[in-house]
Formats: sequence, C-alpha cells, structure tokens
Amino acid sequence: MNKVKNFINWKGLILGIIVFLLFYFSSYFQLIPIILLNWNIRTITESQNVILSTFSNIILLLILFLIFRKDIIKEWKKFKSNFLENIDTGIKYWLVGLAIMMGSNIIINIVMNLGQAANEQAVQQMISALPWLMFINAGVIAPCTEELIFRKSFRKAFPNKWLFILISALVFGSLHVVTSMTSPIELLYIIPYGALGGSFAYMYQKTDTIFTSIAMHMFHNSALILLSILV
Repeated sequence: MNKVKNFINWKGLILGIIVFLLFYFSSYFQLIPIILLNWNIRTITESQNVILSTFSNIILLLILFLIFRKDIIKEWKKFKSNFLENIDTGIKYWLVGLAIMMGSNIIINIVMNLGQAANEQAVQQMISALPWLMFINAGVIAPCTEELIFRKSFRKAFPNKWLFILISALVFGSLHVVTSMTSPIELLYIIPYGALGGSFAYMYQKTDTIFTSIAMHMFHNSALILLSILV
C-alpha cells in the first residue's frame, strides 16, 4: 500500500478527476452567452465561436483559481523570488520540447504525408476570424487553464516524478488530437503535442512553481499566434 502511495495520491487523484471533468464539460459555459444574446446555436459563426471559447475559458480559469488559490499564491512568490533562474530553466526545457515537437512533426509529415493536424487547422480558422481576441484567449488564458489542469492537478495526483511527467504528456497530447481528429492515423500527433506537454511538466517539477510552465506556455502560444496574425 505504501508503494502505491509513492505513485498515487488518492485525494489528489479525486481532485484531479474533478478538475478534468470541469475542463471536459467547460464548453457548456458557452450556453450562458448563447442564451443571453439569443444566438442560434445551429448558425454560430467563427467569430462567435471565438467569443464563446474565450468566455468559457475565463469562467474555467476563475473556478480553477478558487480551487488552487493557496498553491497559486505560494508558487507565485516562489517564481518571483527566483525569477531569472526559473525562466532560464523554463527556456532550456521548452527548447528541448520544441525540438522534439518540430522533429516529430517533420517525420510524421514526410513519412505519413498527413499535412497539418486538425486541431491546428481549427485554431487557424479561429485566428482568422478574430485574431486579437484569439491572442488573448489562446495566448494568455488557455495556457493558464491548461497548466493548472494538466500540470498542477496531475502533480497532486501523481507524486512520482516520472509518472507525473508521462501521464501529463500523454493526456495533454491526446486531448489536443483526439477531440478534433478526422482519422485514426492522426493519433501520431500525440507525439509532438505530448513532447511539449512533457517539457512543461518537467520544468514545473524542476522549479516547483507552476508559473514557470505557465510563462513558457504563454510564450509558445503567443509567438505562434503572432506569427499567424502578422505573416
């Protein structure tokens, strides 16, 4: 039993399941503006979709802040007190994750000729509709919610360093692929997404503050969105 406790924190696991379910069903928050604004759910435009996504992400972030507020305040102080060291560690492991992500993407596209992942195509369409709102949504808000879900809650559930990193990477990668894939072969994209998720988990484990992975996740997403807007 003690050996199991080294790998699984049952209280943390229950909290993690609750948090994950909040994330999974967070799209239902979109019903609030749909009802208030009397939008026809069958004819939602891409611009309206961006607004709805931003709204649901904000509500989810507020709920997550209430759940983890004590840890968030403590880890913010830790992040500030060793700011340069934390950023240096974050950049180092982000570059490793980015290299694996880019390398695996290239191999997948050359060998399987799959083209752009369906998730990326959906994001690009939303950026085209409302670019600067998407910058706020995907570049600032989403990294906060995703790090609290896939890193903060998972680390509480899995005390073992490598189990935490592995599960965080696999679940993070899977959800970026499974929810929008059009073919089973697209499961290969779990590798590049998972590599990036694993790097975020590793830097969190290394610095012991969620704000390291939040900062690097924000930087990664914001840079990609800015490139899409400006190029």
